[in-house]
Amino acid sequence: MIEIKGVTKRFGKNLVLDNVHANFEKGKVNLIIGSSGQGKSVLAKCIVGLHPVNSGQILYNGSDFCTMDKRAMRGIRKQIGMLFQGAALFDSMTVEDNIRFPLQMFTKMTLGEQQKQVDFCLERVNLSGRNNLFPSECSGGMQKRVAIARAIVMNPNYLFCDEPNSGLDPKTSILIDALIQEITHEFKTTTIVITHDMNSVIEIGDNITFMYQGKNWWSGTKEEIIKTNNPEVIDFVYASKFMKQIKGKLNEF
Repeated sequence: MIEIKGVTKRFGKNLVLDNVHANFEKGKVNLIIGSSGQGKSVLAKCIVGLHPVNSGQILYNGSDFCTMDKRAMRGIRKQIGMLFQGAALFDSMTVEDNIRFPLQMFTKMTLGEQQKQVDFCLERVNLSGRNNLFPSECSGGMQKRVAIARAIVMNPNYLFCDEPNSGLDPKTSILIDALIQEITHEFKTTTIVITHDMNSVIEIGDNITFMYQGKNWWSGTKEEIIKTNNPEVIDFVYASKFMKQIKGKLNEF
């Protein structure tokens, strides 16, 4: 579990995060949503330590990440898996080598142990036997699945996903969402997903944090976000004509 308590972040005079409080639960898909420029990505970067906060606490299972020494911070970071928006695979490496990379960097596993873990992760993302392909030989959806395999190869306790469906067609997006949800529930991972995709919100949003003007403006579940009367949330969720029609139908019941 990750707890955010009163986190404030400024860049110069620009207040980006304003006294943010949030809880991200273990074994659940925790979504951070909101329009561009509302603080979503900055909050995620603060949580993983890429940006130091000006004030507040970021608690990993009760331990404050912001006040840890460097050794303790490294210990937490080894428990974090990252899925980047563009997959961020190494073009010159095969699928297998991309997934193996964190094991080579951060563990003392033998080559045989590494191979077993790589093959397990490939199987988990339904890419068994694709070890020797290069990223250029993979579709966008396959690249995202390789990136997920790399993100989970260290058996992380925490998984961060930045716009995992970016650039994907709707059908592939659904498959990626389902995979993230399955891995989260199967391995009891604390998963945090930054997304603009309302399909993701409705399909996998166990817990949802809506950011607005640098604040945690609204929190709830996928069931609750459909019924909320919060005007800023409504403007975001029902921004398209199609979603406005759905809202109108819901109001009829």
